[in-house]
Amino acid sequence: MSAFVEVLLNGVSLGSVYALVALGFVVIYRATEVVNFAHASLLLAGGYLTAVLHDHVGFWPALLGGIAGAALVGAAVEFLVIRRCRGADQSVLAIVTIGVDILLTTELTRRIGTDVLTLGDPWGDAVLKAGPVSLAHTRIAAFGAAALLITVFLLVFRYTSWGVAMRATAESAETAALMGVRLGRVALGAWAVAGGLAAVAALFLSVFPTPGLEQATSLAALKAFPAAILGGLDSTTGALVGGLLVGVTESMATGYQSDLAFLGRGLGDVAPYLVMVAVLLIRPAGLFGTKELTRV
Repeated sequence: MSAFVEVLLNGVSLGSVYALVALGFVVIYRATEVVNFAHASLLLAGGYLTAVLHDHVGFWPALLGGIAGAALVGAAVEFLVIRRCRGADQSVLAIVTIGVDILLTTELTRRIGTDVLTLGDPWGDAVLKAGPVSLAHTRIAAFGAAALLITVFLLVFRYTSWGVAMRATAESAETAALMGVRLGRVALGAWAVAGGLAAVAALFLSVFPTPGLEQATSLAALKAFPAAILGGLDSTTGALVGGLLVGVTESMATGYQSDLAFLGRGLGDVAPYLVMVAVLLIRPAGLFGTKELTRV
């Protein structure tokens, strides 16, 4: 029983980090209706900047610098690339983001090389033990930080003028523009917020028990993508639920790998996609996604 509780708690903590990344997908989609496949490179950029800066300015200023840097990269992608393609089909914009991701990831992996970069976090490898259950301090910090950031975002999304503008844009961009909403500012803010959230997620994906930031760290965004899809790509609540569901599923599949050996190795990496497919077969719009009705 203690092993189950430990695996479950680790899954919830990991899922909260995935929820941060999934929320970035949702924010950009709601503001611009673009499926952002460049999110992995934003995550890697935030982690890289934090790792480079922490030796010079300390951990907390480096983290703030990484968040700000990733937000600036996200805003630059929107302003210099996506905005120039305004009016193009959604599938075209999605392909454009793939191209952006390739360019950014190639440059970042060139800089990182074969190194494993440490981010200088203050938690180290400390572990909290409660009876037979052990939980790394980094996992506790990840859950707390994710809960705080998601709560702040939801409050901003609901009660600020930017949040109202984004919700109006998500309902009807043309109507929102006619009512005075500046779509460019909404989109720019959405990409910046997504970049900042990705930088925080990069931190907790690169600390104990993982060795540090490396080229493959960006692949975590690919695990968060099923979380956004199965939760509903236009639902902020869905991003939270989807992230937790994917995190718990991955943790359970990895933790009980020996009991599921007949399904093959690496089940934890595949499990999020299996859950996504299962959910989409029942609810094509996701758990909390908006169903679109078309008159034919």
